[in-house]
Amino acid sequence: MADQVVPTIQEPVEPPNGLYNARVDEKGRLKLPAGFQEFFGALPEKKLYITTVDEEVGQIYPISVWRVNRKLFNELDDPARAARVSFLADEYGGDSEMDSQGRILLPVELRRLLEVESRNVKLRAFKGHIEILNEKVYLSRKNDPARNAKEDANALFKAGMQ
Repeated sequence: MADQVVPTIQEPVEPPNGLYNARVDEKGRLKLPAGFQEFFGALPEKKLYITTVDEEVGQIYPISVWRVNRKLFNELDDPARAARVSFLADEYGGDSEMDSQGRILLPVELRRLLEVESRNVKLRAFKGHIEILNEKVYLSRKNDPARNAKEDANALFKAGMQ
């Protein structure tokens, strides 16, 4: 009896937790930290969709996640809102792939809108995509006057957060 080859099942790689520093170079390439490189490198489809849906924060979507959003746009009970968000995402968005050095090219109009060319940014995984925060947005969120960490945490603990 010949040795049987047992296929290995590759566990999905989760995106890294936390906020990470990164930099967009003068050519608009975002150099990804190692954990994000590992995450994107392990995806079955290498294509990414990079855009914004609020003109404030950039989003990097695995193409499989972006397909789910496109489906939602087509099925949403609020077609006018779906059309506006979809248009905005198309206006600033574009396809990209991570290169061999762990960089992804951001669309020109998006990086100008977000003011990230030749600048440091913060990255974080959130709801299936990676957020790109410029310094101004990061500081605004960090210093949000509506932020009440204790109250927010207690509400989430009541909702089932461990």
